[in-house]
Amino acid sequence: MNKILQKYDTPHETFPFGEVSLGDYEEAIMQGMTDEDKEIEAIVNNPDEPDFRNTIVALECAGDLLGKATEVFFNLLSCSTTDEMDELSEKLSPILSDHATRICFNKRLFERVRYVYEHADRSSLTPEDLMLLDDTYKGFTRSGVNLPEDRQERLREISNEMSLLDLKFSQNKLKETNDFILHITDEEDLAGLPESAVDAARTEARKRKKEGWVFTLHSPSLSPFMTYSSRRELRRQMYMASNTICFHDNKRNNTTIVKRIVDLCREEAQILGYDNYADFVLEERMAGNKENVYRLFSQLITAYKPTALKEQEALKAMARELEGEDFELKPWDKGYYSNKLKERLYDINSEMLRPYLELSKVKQGIFGLATRLYGISFVKRDDIPVYNEEVDTYEVFDEDGRYLAVLYCDFHPREDKKSGAWMTTFKGQWKEEDGTDSRPHVSLVMNLTRPTEDKPSLLTLGEVETFLHEFGHALHEIFADGTYGELSGSNVDWDFVELPSQLMENFSVEKDFLSTFARHYKTDEPLPDALIDRVVASKNFNIATDCLSQVRYGLLDMAFYTLEHEFEGDIEAFEQEAWKDAQITETTSGTCMSVQFSHIMAGGYAAGYYSYKWAEVLDADAFSVFRHNGIFDRATAQRFRDCILSKGGTEKPMTLYKRFRGCEPTIDALLERNGIHNHKS
Repeated sequence: MNKILQKYDTPHETFPFGEVSLGDYEEAIMQGMTDEDKEIEAIVNNPDEPDFRNTIVALECAGDLLGKATEVFFNLLSCSTTDEMDELSEKLSPILSDHATRICFNKRLFERVRYVYEHADRSSLTPEDLMLLDDTYKGFTRSGVNLPEDRQERLREISNEMSLLDLKFSQNKLKETNDFILHITDEEDLAGLPESAVDAARTEARKRKKEGWVFTLHSPSLSPFMTYSSRRELRRQMYMASNTICFHDNKRNNTTIVKRIVDLCREEAQILGYDNYADFVLEERMAGNKENVYRLFSQLITAYKPTALKEQEALKAMARELEGEDFELKPWDKGYYSNKLKERLYDINSEMLRPYLELSKVKQGIFGLATRLYGISFVKRDDIPVYNEEVDTYEVFDEDGRYLAVLYCDFHPREDKKSGAWMTTFKGQWKEEDGTDSRPHVSLVMNLTRPTEDKPSLLTLGEVETFLHEFGHALHEIFADGTYGELSGSNVDWDFVELPSQLMENFSVEKDFLSTFARHYKTDEPLPDALIDRVVASKNFNIATDCLSQVRYGLLDMAFYTLEHEFEGDIEAFEQEAWKDAQITETTSGTCMSVQFSHIMAGGYAAGYYSYKWAEVLDADAFSVFRHNGIFDRATAQRFRDCILSKGGTEKPMTLYKRFRGCEPTIDALLERNGIHNHKS
């Protein structure tokens, strides 16, 4: 029997990984579409007058099996894929896209939705009911339900093609990333590298049955190499390999895919009556329109660029001092000399902290932070099925002992796993008709430094920050308390979704937090206060350069998705023009960001990459409340949970934020946190 089609006989009805075959996914997804079609027909043919319950709620509840199967299958494509899964996803994606489009274009269904939208007694509906009603109605109108059939048919074709392009883009990037290795056999070529990087490279080589040391383009391998290797030519090789992923003259070149994705997004928006894709997207975001996005970028460039230019001059001066006056700083030199400068200014580098940031202790520290702020607890379970033996699972309980969620933790890079870090769910949160609270199954997926043969997983502070970031997303899901799954947890406006995650990042450089868990993995000695002080002092090192880097990516995103005509010309040249206002250093000819920019091409951030900086304004403003009241203040944390984390998308984001903060946010707290003093309000 297909396990997906049955009630799961597992703790908390978690997904029965290991008992499900590839064919089971296909059968369940196909059956799920059939079931949903029948559920839609039942709504359409209901003889009763359309109302909120028999139309809007019934539609929200439809497709349970389909959602259950696709949520797991497509999550696994990112963290545990195979060639066979890739092939099946290519087969199923256009079928699923066509199924979804067919529902969106169902005029009889929409007529019922519209009737409720126009005739419902809104005074009898909760704010969450009203959000669901409005979202459902807009979902149809923004999908093109009112368009003539020929235009709908074109939208259907676009949707099907986009589903395949997204998959192909991601598959190409993963395979290109995995294809490159730097294989070192001469020990002298390890010059400058810390013991942790050398150990990891030796372990990687042995895993591949090679002599010597192997470095890859996965972050835990690439980042230390670019920071510490004194072999400039090898740094150049690693930099070029990393920055030319999917830009080579081979079958994995994503140039054509990028152009096609951008053109299809523009065409879709114009069919729906918008000038460009950004106008379509931003209409339903906190930002509201592209002018507000560009205004934020302009404010950031004005505030940060003078400091960023000074940072770059200091970096160049450091390099010339060490290498000679005629030394020309190249992009593959920046990490190396930035580290040298940081060591001189603050007597600190990321390797100094590694011995004190052992993964199991970091996990205890972050879980402990959640306990201290919110009273929740985490209990490890070994009997919950997992998709890979490396995955750990936990039950999460509220302060009163109430079960809140299952949490999966997948920490380390693998060849079947995408780069980066993310939070997702194998099951969201909602409430049944009888009021039963169906709790979420949440997954944290990261690519943190692996343990080696003689050392546990020792992290950099940056990796701790990544953990905190994704854990903030997880809290958004763990605390979800919505009635409808569609509005629950992190199902919020895209430029609000990063607030819970980025708020948690603030704790990474808080002395009172670090001191709760940072202990030497061998001696158990606490992280010395003097070292913590240097961490805190260095927190804004190169902060302006980092800010402009994010603004650059945001400008590139907006440049693609504000196009009103077919993309023409060269992508590399387009990049340089798009981000020139935030550009402070040269880029290298032959490199390209767009062809591997998963966020905006295949990750849902199209016309939305600005969200990170938008949310940074929010998180700095919100954390100023924690800082004022005490970073572990339970009352402040409870208010953040009650006003934001538990509410999901049940009300408008600014309504929720103002309920927590008492007012709208300004850029001032961010500037203060970053030590930027040249800004004029």
